[in-house]
Amino acid sequence: MFRVHAGVFALIVIAAFAVPPIAAEKKIAKNQLPAAVRKTAEQQSKGATVLGYSQDREDGQLEYEVQMTTGGHSKDVTIAPDGQLLEIEEQVALASLPANVQAALRQKAGKGTITKVESLIKHGTLVAYEAQVLNAGRHSEVQVGPGGETLHHEE
Repeated sequence: MFRVHAGVFALIVIAAFAVPPIAAEKKIAKNQLPAAVRKTAEQQSKGATVLGYSQDREDGQLEYEVQMTTGGHSKDVTIAPDGQLLEIEEQVALASLPANVQAALRQKAGKGTITKVESLIKHGTLVAYEAQVLNAGRHSEVQVGPGGETLHHEE
């Protein structure tokens, strides 16, 4: 019979509960959105095709997201339970960005291919550009500030 020392067993139990559970985005229907969130979602998605709604926890805070396409590109909007617009991630053409931002993204992408670029707007302010990069079959993301500068932390 297999016997586990009590101290080892205690460490296993502590380790199992020390790792926070991975938050999972939960798909929801529009009618499950709180009224304030639904109002903001409707304002932000005027003229767009809504692909879906979800709820998630970010740093312990409940958030709602609306995924949509507008004008042939993607746009994701994150909304607080009180209806406050938290973040907008909107696809932009790399060529439409200032030359210094394009150069900074290309430099961070290295030998990889930039497949998509999004502007990140938080609380009404452009805080970063994020590029999805494909390199040797692997996907990654790189970010630069609104002026092409290196960010001190990921947005």
